Amino acid sequence: MVDQNTLRRRGTGLIACDPDAASPGYTLFAPLTGTGQVYLVGLDGTVAHRWDLPYRPGCHARLLPNGNLAYNGALPDAPILFPGWLTYHGGVLCEADSSGAIVREYRDDLQHHDAYHYGDGRVLYITVEPLAGAAARAVPGGVAGSEAGGIVYADVIKEIDASGAVTWSWRAAEHLDAALYPLQPHYRREHWPHINGVYPLADGTVVASLRSVSTVVIIDRAVGEIIWRLGPDTVAQQHCPSELPDGSLLLFDNGAFRDGENVPYSRVIEVDRGTRAITWEYRDSPPENFFTALMGSAQRLLNGNTLVTESMFGRIFEVDRNGQVCWEYVVPYFSAYHDEEAARLFPDVTNAVFRAYRYAPDEVPWLRG
Repeated sequence: MVDQNTLRRRGTGLIACDPDAASPGYTLFAPLTGTGQVYLVGLDGTVAHRWDLPYRPGCHARLLPNGNLAYNGALPDAPILFPGWLTYHGGVLCEADSSGAIVREYRDDLQHHDAYHYGDGRVLYITVEPLAGAAARAVPGGVAGSEAGGIVYADVIKEIDASGAVTWSWRAAEHLDAALYPLQPHYRREHWPHINGVYPLADGTVVASLRSVSTVVIIDRAVGEIIWRLGPDTVAQQHCPSELPDGSLLLFDNGAFRDGENVPYSRVIEVDRGTRAITWEYRDSPPENFFTALMGSAQRLLNGNTLVTESMFGRIFEVDRNGQVCWEYVVPYFSAYHDEEAARLFPDVTNAVFRAYRYAPDEVPWLRG
């Protein structure tokens, strides 16, 4: 019998590896529709370690300097704000040891997408607040009449300390001029501006990716002002901002609705903060061969290569500075959502992952032990 899952039929696991060009180490990922499994695979594609956490991903995991796993889990009893919320809400911010035992946990029912765990108990994360009435109507754009029961959920960024106390917060409704950040016409008016990534920069500011307005901003923590902006003339529905050693930003630029283009394609770009110029770019040839409308990530590796996650297809691959692929792996773990309501609304079987990360061998010393 022919396997009717197109992605699985094309091949999974290790697809390609040039050990002389690939950055040594282990790749971490968490299948989105799993029940809490996180995998660490070697360059040869074999599983070197596995965690089994008590929550499905909401949305990803990352290793901390102390060797523990930072994990954003989806609370099974969190409120369902609107159907799409089921696919990207979190709610529980965990730290687990190598055995999977939870050593720290913090809950916010409205947390979603990203959370940056510093490693000392502090966490920078995204949550939402409801806007109703005139406040909801003040948000322009999007599909008319598509609010969540008349409500537009607006993003809030928070930082907590090791005790769970909120030490800093930033409200989109307070600090963004909605007229300058309209929802693009393809998006429902349930969620604005749909922040999908936050990252603390070396100078003390915070960079945030605003998906449904196709904008990346840098926020001055002291006053909440936007001090830097990269807009839809450069990016389209982007994800995963991170800072490089020279202060440049690395971004996954999805491109579902890219200005001036009639064929969607994804790319990874490196942007100079001073000039806002793209100083490095990866796209496939032809460009449409590499595309994920949702999610996606990029990580600059120690040898200068870049690890890329083509999320919707569970494809993780590494490219060098010339755009040559030197490692490729397709997540072999396929399933539908296991919780009843998510499975009812989103029944497809998938191997999607939100992000993947590569770690050098000396970053996981417990694995060798």
